[in-house]
Amino acid sequence: MRKIALAAGFLLRLGYRTDRRRLFTAIVLMTVGYLATPLIGVVLAAFTNAAIGRDGTVAVLLALAAALLLVFELTMMHFAHLSYFELGDLEQLALTDEVASIVNGSAGIDHFDNPRFVEALTLVTENLIRVRNALESTLQLGGVVLQIGLTAVLLVSVDPWLVMLPLAALPPVLLSNRAQRMIDDAQVAAAVDIQVSRHLVKVATTGSSAKEIRLAGARDAVISRQRAAWAATTGLLWRAHWGSALLRAGGQVLFAAAYGTAIFLVVRSAVRGEANIGQVVLVLTLAVQVSVQVAGLLGMLGTLQQMGRTVERIDVLRQLTAGPGRAPAIGPVRPPAASPPTSDPTREPAGQKAVSRTPARLRRGIRLEHVSFAYPGADEPVIRDVSMEIPAGSTLALVGENGAGKSTLVRMICGLCQPTSGRITVDGIDLRELTPEHWRSRVATLFQDFARFELLLRENVGLGRPAAVDADQEIMAALDRAGARGIVRRVPGGLDGLLGHSYGDGMELSGGQWQTLGLARTLMRRDPLLVALDEPAAALDALAEHALFERLVNTAADVRGERGVITLFVSHRFSTVRAADQIAVLRGGRLWEMGGHDALMSANGLYADLFTVQANAYR
Repeated sequence: MRKIALAAGFLLRLGYRTDRRRLFTAIVLMTVGYLATPLIGVVLAAFTNAAIGRDGTVAVLLALAAALLLVFELTMMHFAHLSYFELGDLEQLALTDEVASIVNGSAGIDHFDNPRFVEALTLVTENLIRVRNALESTLQLGGVVLQIGLTAVLLVSVDPWLVMLPLAALPPVLLSNRAQRMIDDAQVAAAVDIQVSRHLVKVATTGSSAKEIRLAGARDAVISRQRAAWAATTGLLWRAHWGSALLRAGGQVLFAAAYGTAIFLVVRSAVRGEANIGQVVLVLTLAVQVSVQVAGLLGMLGTLQQMGRTVERIDVLRQLTAGPGRAPAIGPVRPPAASPPTSDPTREPAGQKAVSRTPARLRRGIRLEHVSFAYPGADEPVIRDVSMEIPAGSTLALVGENGAGKSTLVRMICGLCQPTSGRITVDGIDLRELTPEHWRSRVATLFQDFARFELLLRENVGLGRPAAVDADQEIMAALDRAGARGIVRRVPGGLDGLLGHSYGDGMELSGGQWQTLGLARTLMRRDPLLVALDEPAAALDALAEHALFERLVNTAADVRGERGVITLFVSHRFSTVRAADQIAVLRGGRLWEMGGHDALMSANGLYADLFTVQANAYR
């Protein structure tokens, strides 16, 4: 019952915030309609007695009253439906926006790597389409409770024992609660298989992966794996629904026994002369209504229980995206270094208000002090006790084997996730003290898993700075800097041409072209202090990548004295990274060595080994 109360309260509050006029209109109309139903039984009982007593005038008036109540019952419910139907749609949109804000509104993004978060999000999005039905059930539940209360009073007026008929609704309700819990538990148990099934359907129907599946002859294997996941899901849910149906059927059988007993009592009273024919008609009418009410009540309770679980999962999403500090430190890591003295002009004295804006320009640079990071639920940290300094105006390349922690380190420097321990400072200011939005507004990024916005070409690039989406000159300048002007010529309609085939006959691009547009989107940022590129040219050939990085390094040099911009990039091609001012080599999440290309080659360490192996491969 707690989940039912939770869902009802949540939906009523949401409806009040969304459109209180529609909410109150629906409540009033439904109340009138629901109360009219048992009153019809009262009028029919009186009509029966008047007809038997041959009181024609009273019988006609009562017949008109019954007809009027029937009209109220039908029309009030109809107009109430119009109000709560529209309100339900508005609530669904509002709740969808709320979930999107929760998921994307936190300072970090490490919650996306938390299996518990992914499971909760999957189940929440599955049930968002049922918000309207849940609101309808909430309002109808209130009406049914009023109906049952009035029905109980009317039945007691005939025979006190008849109060047991409404009370007989409790066993079906309790069994229905148990039945719904079975279904909810099955949904949770099936969540992983649902995700696997969805993923494989997407993989099998996406052009970029479908061609690989065809060529590898893996179609049957993928289909078989998807069917196995779907079969596991349907098997769990099927068993749960069968068990749920049996429990609900048991509850209905108990109520049917009570229903039969009520009819027996009133007929026996009539035979003994203790009740008149009108009372028999009243009890028969009310008993039928209670039967309908209980049947409807079970469905409403099931819907609200499911919605209650959804509300709880939304709270789980809130908790998992609550901000920094939710992931405990894992493994033996060194404590953060002591804070710089208060004489440092870039630091505020202790106890003052946290800094909210980034510096206008970088004077000293970015510093990592004993930084470690572990993803939620992970057994080991992926970054371990990393300390380094990136001077203002410099370029830093991150290299290392796969899984060394390069992308995670870039995410932290960009402010997308907080260190588990240690700190990252910008001109001496801890990133935790900076308003995330302000720091991110001064960061231009392109990740290896870049977004492919199947929108107009101008929108695809302009989303790098939405305010300039209609500024053709700025968009073309970014495209030129990314070496992507040729794409504009190939796309029908130029900047106003559609990209992709998801919802229109747009131009399909190659992986390299999509990535080049992503780079142009990155270069739309004005006055960045940090340009972070995580494998930005993975889809380009070696010569194109080298040319791209030369442009980036030259661009960084142009603004080195003006804003002290730092360029941070990750690449597996060592011929590219040698142009960086500094090269940081990561291994197993630790900073293994750091320096310029020549110094690292002279040290004859890990970097020299990796560089030599790759250089030999190109000979």
